[in-house]
Amino acid sequence: MATAVTLALPRAFFDANVLIYVDDGADSRKQAIAADLVEAHVRQQAAVVSIPVLGEYFTAAVRKLRLDAEIARSQIEFYARLPLVELSITDVLAAVDMHRLHGFSYFDSLHLRCAQRAGCRIFFSEDMHHGQVLDGVRIVNPFL
Repeated sequence: MATAVTLALPRAFFDANVLIYVDDGADSRKQAIAADLVEAHVRQQAAVVSIPVLGEYFTAAVRKLRLDAEIARSQIEFYARLPLVELSITDVLAAVDMHRLHGFSYFDSLHLRCAQRAGCRIFFSEDMHHGQVLDGVRIVNPFL
């Protein structure tokens, strides 16, 4: 009898745009991809977020999706139980340097810095350069 083998997922950082698609029924393909990706990584304790990502999630959920603020808050409480990167001035300065060197937006640089600090090998985002690797972190657009 064959047994199913579950491969360990690499530790991954989730950008707010991926988390938003979990709640966004306007694009069912992206919603399914995001939900499956988040669920699989959460189940294996391989999902990481940061304080700024949670703030961006809230803003987009309430403005773009018109999600009730109480529901958005509940989602943030759920995501906050994941490994959570809190910021320091060192992170802010590293993000500024990354912006200067690579031309990413400040917030994308900050998220990438958080992913690096958390030991993530993958950074899921639809906003950055798919396939690019910086300091051991591969940027992956899961919707391509």
